[in-house]
Amino acid sequence: MKKVITLIILCISLTPAFSQELNAGQVPDAVKVAFKKLQPNATAVKWSKEGSTEFEAEFRVGNIEMSSNFDKAGTWIATETEIKSSELPASVTTSIAKEFAGYKISEAEKVETPTKGMYYEVAIEKGKSKMEVEIGTDGNVIKKQEKKAKGD
Repeated sequence: MKKVITLIILCISLTPAFSQELNAGQVPDAVKVAFKKLQPNATAVKWSKEGSTEFEAEFRVGNIEMSSNFDKAGTWIATETEIKSSELPASVTTSIAKEFAGYKISEAEKVETPTKGMYYEVAIEKGKSKMEVEIGTDGNVIKKQEKKAKGD
């Protein structure tokens, strides 16, 4: 019983290290300035800290949900934009149909980074199998990762 309680306490104490909600006062000025410059029309901004080094702003531009990540010096890391699967380019949907036959798209995001440029992150599923796939604008699969079902 003591081991179970210790494990529960350990899990609870480590959870904030992965993603911790912050108020704007807890975000470095360099990050806020960089964000405002990158996303001047952002509304409903919510800040969090991912891991020990990244700050994430979740926000809206009009009706579009987005998020941008920065390091503590304000260097932009990535921006993700939620999109409908119908907004994916034909090259991406063709690649999914060919490489992942029978899978259905459950979520899609357009991702922009200074290192990889623009690509798409797509969550797909077939029965109990779930995957997250990164696909370039040209339809080439960059990365694929099997997602475990919660509770496994």
